[in-house]
Amino acid sequence: MTADAGPARRRARSRTRWFWIFVGPFALGLGLFTYLPLLWSIALSFFDAHNTVTPTDFVGLDNYTAMLSDDAFLDSLRTFLVFTAFIVPTTYAFSLSLALMVNRVRRARAFFRSVFFLPAACSYVVAALVWKMSVFSGVRFGLANTVLGWSGGDPVAWLSVTDPPWYWLVIVTVRLWLQAGFFMILFLAGLQRIDPALYEAAAVDGARPGRQVLRHITLPQLRATSVAVVLLLVINAFQAFDEFYNLLSDARGYPPYARPPLVYLYYTALGQGQNLGLGSAGAVILSLVIAVVTVGQARRLGLGRRER
Repeated sequence: MTADAGPARRRARSRTRWFWIFVGPFALGLGLFTYLPLLWSIALSFFDAHNTVTPTDFVGLDNYTAMLSDDAFLDSLRTFLVFTAFIVPTTYAFSLSLALMVNRVRRARAFFRSVFFLPAACSYVVAALVWKMSVFSGVRFGLANTVLGWSGGDPVAWLSVTDPPWYWLVIVTVRLWLQAGFFMILFLAGLQRIDPALYEAAAVDGARPGRQVLRHITLPQLRATSVAVVLLLVINAFQAFDEFYNLLSDARGYPPYARPPLVYLYYTALGQGQNLGLGSAGAVILSLVIAVVTVGQARRLGLGRRER
């Protein structure tokens, strides 16, 4: 053993000790508040857990069978599909447009970037209440109905009319306002990584600025960013809860329409019946659906595929 072995071993122990000093609290919190509840939820899904988190009546896959045959749960998945069909392409196009505009600004770019990103720091609950009570209020004094009144239109009960389903306009616009700035930042980071020489070469070759350059230069170079944005948007759509619950629920409860999976599971597990076993089974099914959809989207969009 060399003379340097002792100090080297002490330095290694010191690095290990400092590693656990910094990482240990985070790892402990992650285990206690994330992984332990997750594992316990999976365990509860195999028991008849009415009003208890320590059940003894093992029912096997009965909870899963009940959830997959429940029309209300299946309808909540269809609600998610409708919400995703609205919010994913809308947010993608809007955030990309914002990024392209901000990227072209030569002065006060940081100002515009901050202004468009600011809504991302707003609480979903607060934004939903503002949309419900001020912007899309069902009375004639709401902002949307005031604008309609200027053109001679009648007030619309935005959140209670189901034919046509105007509530989708309210839900989609509040989510769009909240998250477009965040994804704009992602697109801005991707745009700033594009080599300016590509645009110069395209101009020399006669490419017209605008749609042609966007289609053949910008979008292909943003492919990795676009894949990440689409996957995040789909996952976020699965997890929608705050805006749905705070926009549509009232003193009478939640209406039978537009219930996303998390709202349905909330009422199943914490509602009047408090069937935690059934709610846990639904949560496991939803997690598996998210995983399958995410992996499927990633493979279809080529996430991780080596560029040629």
